[in-house]
Amino acid sequence: MTFREINDKMVEATVAPGQRLFSQRGAMLAYKGEVSFTPNVAGGQGGIMSMIGRRVADEDTPLMSVEGNGTVLFGHGGHHVQVIHLAGDTLCVEADRLLAFEGTLQQGTMFLGSQGGVMGMVRGQVSGQGLFTTTLKGHGAVAVMAHGGVFELPITPQRPVHVDPQAYVAHHGDVRNKLSTALGWRDMVGRGSGEAFQLELSGNGAVYVQASEEKL
Repeated sequence: MTFREINDKMVEATVAPGQRLFSQRGAMLAYKGEVSFTPNVAGGQGGIMSMIGRRVADEDTPLMSVEGNGTVLFGHGGHHVQVIHLAGDTLCVEADRLLAFEGTLQQGTMFLGSQGGVMGMVRGQVSGQGLFTTTLKGHGAVAVMAHGGVFELPITPQRPVHVDPQAYVAHHGDVRNKLSTALGWRDMVGRGSGEAFQLELSGNGAVYVQASEEKL
């Protein structure tokens, strides 16, 4: 297991020869052994296109590539850290909530409003959230960040889940997403939270929500 949770704000990662991790810049707290950290402008395994979502979300700082032989402690800003294990499925996670992930995972981007029409664009402009999420696919572990802890909600065909977009952290499984609003166009200006927007997730899978709407 690459990631080991030390406490709710810190994880320890094992770095082995021939393997690679990727982390958010500034996430390294300490390390032991022969470990190197280099900017990865190609954006992980997904190539340069995988960075588009991060750049649109004002995250033009590249990921750090972590290699060598040792252990690294990761954390960022005192935020809660949650480790999610993938077994061949795809995780969609807000780019600014991504702390670190194993290099075995294929990275890409997804427009979160792609299944919700123009509301995806409205959500990005009005709520201040990113238009894109990062996708990670394959077998491996991912460490994500959140405010005040993370809670996993199951999604079933009989019971879709509605999430405040600013409380959304990540989701995985065979899930469709739809962004909608209960307010008129005039009322939406200046409102970016639950009373204006809802992210509906339906299908089979799970969604991770944070305990606070505060942005990272």
